Amino acid sequence: MMKCLALDDEPLALEIIADFAAKAPFPMQVKTFENAALALRYMQEEHVDLLFLDIKMPDITGIQFLKALKHPPMVIFTTAYQEYAVDGFNMDVVDYLLKPIPFERFIKAVTKAQEYLSNTSPKSMDNDYIFVKTEYKIIKINLEDILYIEALKDYIKIYTPNQPVLTLKSLKAFESRLPKDKFIRVHRSYLVAMNKINSVERNTVMIANQPIPISEGYRDKFYDVITKYS
Repeated sequence: MMKCLALDDEPLALEIIADFAAKAPFPMQVKTFENAALALRYMQEEHVDLLFLDIKMPDITGIQFLKALKHPPMVIFTTAYQEYAVDGFNMDVVDYLLKPIPFERFIKAVTKAQEYLSNTSPKSMDNDYIFVKTEYKIIKINLEDILYIEALKDYIKIYTPNQPVLTLKSLKAFESRLPKDKFIRVHRSYLVAMNKINSVERNTVMIANQPIPISEGYRDKFYDVITKYS
């Protein structure tokens, strides 16, 4: 069961999301809110897998609401304003749905979220290696050999001391297969191995003489983690 929360100041928009969710090919539970404060209180007390979030609301924008969350769930922006698509991309949301939302487009977005949840396997966290499908074969990569991972549209590039490996997968889905105490996101396009960091200066991480940017959206969490080891 995917537990969802929908926040929107338009009751009709919430009804549509709840109706679409009931028709999804997998079980979804949707709690709807028109009030941001009540939604925030609910999220502090209950687990939420996926957040449907309207961007333009009277008292608070969806972007402000998302930034207020310490541990945000997966997010799908729902809005009538196409110009906010870049903000959604920069905040690493699962998808961006433009109102009025077609049912087929809704299903595509929630299926993407469901696949991410399904890829979260506790068993894979216990292994010290991972299997990755490349264009012609499946190869084994030892976690200890991974320096960092870069997102390239629909692909990711896994950098090792030998040579990079390119595979068709999202960075978010790949991140879910890795131990959280060994790898950390520093940017919407970069995931780094903690023990491979040589130095950190301002908004840059150095790994194997390669500078990797730290974006604003991940900076606070990154510094919270590394200060525990200092």
